[in-house]
Amino acid sequence: MKPSTRQPLFIITGASCVGKSALCEILFQKETEYIVLESDILWHDVYNTPDDDYRAYRQTWLRLCADISQIGKPVVLCGCATPEQFEPLPERELFAEIHYLAVVCDDLVLESRMRNGRGISEENWIESSKQFNNWLKDNGKSHGIFLLDNSGLTAKETAEIADNWILDAII
Repeated sequence: MKPSTRQPLFIITGASCVGKSALCEILFQKETEYIVLESDILWHDVYNTPDDDYRAYRQTWLRLCADISQIGKPVVLCGCATPEQFEPLPERELFAEIHYLAVVCDDLVLESRMRNGRGISEENWIESSKQFNNWLKDNGKSHGIFLLDNSGLTAKETAEIADNWILDAII
C-alpha cells in the first residue's frame, strides 16, 4: 500500500564512532517537527548482504519510515548508509525527497573516538571506518550529501547544526 502523503526523508550517515549516535540522542530529546529513528535497532545477520548493498535492510527501513511519516511528520533515519543504497530502490518513490547529511571528522579525531571513547582495538574496523569517513569527505558533495564536520564540535553543537538543516528543509 502506498502512503497517502509523501513526506521528505532525512538520512544522517557517517562512519562508526563519528558521533551519529550522540547527535541522534540529542535530536530524540528535542524533536517536535520530525521523528528520529536509529537504524541499528533492526540490524540482524539476515541483513548482512554486502553483495546486494544490503537491499532488504534498506527496503525494510524505507517502508517503515514511509509508514511512520503518515502521521504528518518526516522521519530522520540515523545510520551508516550512502544514497546509492536508497535511490535505486522502488520504495524510494514513497518519499517526496531524500536529504542526506554525513557527519565526518578528522582521521585522528575518529581514531581517538574509536580507541579511547569506545574501546575499539580491531584494526580492520578502525581502518574501514576511516576509509568510509574519507570517502564521505572526498565524494559526499558530488553525491548530494551535506557534510557536517564535527572535529571541533560538541555533540550538542553538532545536533544544533543538524536540527537547523532538517528544519530548513521542512519549514
